[in-house]
Amino acid sequence: MTIKIISLLSLIVFLAFVIRRFWKSKAWNKPTKLFPPQWRSILTKEVNYYNSLTAEEKKRFEYKVQEFLLNCRVTGIKVNVDITDKLLVAASAVIPIFQFPKWRYTNLFEVLLYPAMFNEQFETTGPDRNILGMVGTGYMEGKMILSKPALHHGFDIESDKKNVAIHEFIHLIDKMDGVIDGIPSLLLERVYVLPWLELIKLKIDAIYAEKSDINPYGGTSQIEFFAVASEYFFERPKLLEKKHPELYDILEEIFEQDMASRELNKEKCSIGRNSPCPCKSGKKFKKCCGSVHYT
Repeated sequence: MTIKIISLLSLIVFLAFVIRRFWKSKAWNKPTKLFPPQWRSILTKEVNYYNSLTAEEKKRFEYKVQEFLLNCRVTGIKVNVDITDKLLVAASAVIPIFQFPKWRYTNLFEVLLYPAMFNEQFETTGPDRNILGMVGTGYMEGKMILSKPALHHGFDIESDKKNVAIHEFIHLIDKMDGVIDGIPSLLLERVYVLPWLELIKLKIDAIYAEKSDINPYGGTSQIEFFAVASEYFFERPKLLEKKHPELYDILEEIFEQDMASRELNKEKCSIGRNSPCPCKSGKKFKKCCGSVHYT
């Protein structure tokens, strides 16, 4: 019996190794088609970050979204997946690395969307279901799991400083140097590493002393602190700069984005059939990007 278990574990490890090798050697697909107008409408309606970009930046964002979806599957597990779900996943991936045009998530090839919270055995029913997102390891290497409701919640409510999908992509960024440790070595210059670790300790101490507005989950480890602080940075940058200026400054260095200067509208853009098309064509939405919905 022991021999069978060892053989099974060896097989799992081998398959994980083969998957990783395959993915690393897989050709990287680049967009060759124009960005679909209906996708642009969805981004305008759902993603405040996208709305804060200039026209030129929006084109770059759209390219990265399209590139991500060409190289990473989004699969529903007991839940339907539509283009809005896929675009929200892609936007979550692009937002943190927007200023790095050559960035590739070579450590990810599939995002699984679950219908609800799940437990460590990936079950969506039964006890201990308190996980909203997870970066896969072992035989789940190269995969990410997200609760579909949590994915949408992250873009529906900006005032709570939370976005589960961005949180998990931050972990992936952290992992790109080979280990998830709260120190994104590929983005953080060596001169900033020690100040970053010292700042993490101070902020975690403040969380434990109940003298911080940072999500208490960030106090569990420096790994989670990096992800939680990054959520705050992208969701409520002006508030972060006001309450935690030193933390804001170093995150600005890491991501090369001055988020506080962006106008993140708190209300979603409402687009009706007779509204001006968000692509700035001068036409009504029903006659332009929304024609696919009204013909």
